[in-house]
Amino acid sequence: MVSGNGRVALVTGASQGIGRACALALAQAGTQVALAARNQEKLAEVAAEIAAAGGEASIFALDIASEESIQSCAKAVLAHYGKVEILVNNAGITRDGLMLRMKRADWDAVLSTNLTGTFLLTQAVLSSMLKARWGRIVNITSVVGETGQAGQANYAASKAGLIGLTKSLARELASRNITANAVAPGYIETPMTEVLNEQQRAAMMTQIPLARAGTPEDIAQAVAFLASDAASYITGHVLDVNGGMYMG
Repeated sequence: MVSGNGRVALVTGASQGIGRACALALAQAGTQVALAARNQEKLAEVAAEIAAAGGEASIFALDIASEESIQSCAKAVLAHYGKVEILVNNAGITRDGLMLRMKRADWDAVLSTNLTGTFLLTQAVLSSMLKARWGRIVNITSVVGETGQAGQANYAASKAGLIGLTKSLARELASRNITANAVAPGYIETPMTEVLNEQQRAAMMTQIPLARAGTPEDIAQAVAFLASDAASYITGHVLDVNGGMYMG
């Protein structure tokens, strides 16, 4: 992996799962990492893990569903580090249910958190990248944002929206040497997928040519690559990391 050269990355949802793995991978590449999530205790554990490996990380409170929290977090990170050069928008929620019975509150919560929260945080740190004329924005979308999924109309819509946001940012920011890309995980073993029963897991495996679930580290390596100088000529791209589950 290309060295992070002391750059500063902000990773949301960094307390567990994919966010944690992304933070560890970026730190290993030499990046200073701002860890953001609601669970400060878990964030402290991730920060300690990074420090034990010789890296540098700080923790920041962030509720991506709250505009006030987003603005406070962005200000705190910028005050601490003076800049944000890499932004990994990973935090997200699910509120699954069939369309016929889906409550408006569940639709609003998922769209507000996964899509609007990403928009607001990106906007809050973007001036730092523009000033530096260098930046990497990596949005964590999902295979269901490309294929759709029964029972996840809200989640799929939010993740499809992230793809549109990513491509629009790529066009807007290219002249300032800022890239915007998305990583679309397939079925990954995380706390979010632990709710599936064995029958659902078995059915999922039949759709994956590589015949295994992905790991958070599989996603993290893709994110670290897109955040590096090695990916300087890649922007507006959706990188599928799904074991062949969807081939767009």
